[in-house]
Amino acid sequence: MAKELAFEEIEKHNDKNSTWIVVDNDVYDVTEFLNEHPGGEEVLLEQAGKDATEAFEDVGHSSDAREMMAKYKVGTLVASERKAELPKKRDDWNSETDKSSPDNSLKQWIVPIALGIIATIVYRIYFMS
Repeated sequence: MAKELAFEEIEKHNDKNSTWIVVDNDVYDVTEFLNEHPGGEEVLLEQAGKDATEAFEDVGHSSDAREMMAKYKVGTLVASERKAELPKKRDDWNSETDKSSPDNSLKQWIVPIALGIIATIVYRIYFMS
């Protein structure tokens, strides 16, 4: 059974020497991971001692990152302090609903094509004259 922890305890672990964060009601001790975090230790230290669920989901971590978290888990929030879990964000490019939307399909192509045409015109005007 996972150890239940209250925010009163978690908030004490808010610096480089002891860095705990909460993601989806689970508590992680990421102190050992500070130097390895691809986004830099500052990102984790900003969330130290807090609920980092929203920040974690906003970045869109990979499934590998989510699996890696398991070894840092030290417990879960006590039931009275748990929040309803946020839905996991899916990558737009991987979403089945987005693939069937003709409007979204057009947007995926029109912007790059327009930028390419503009770049070609600018190149010809400034470098070919």
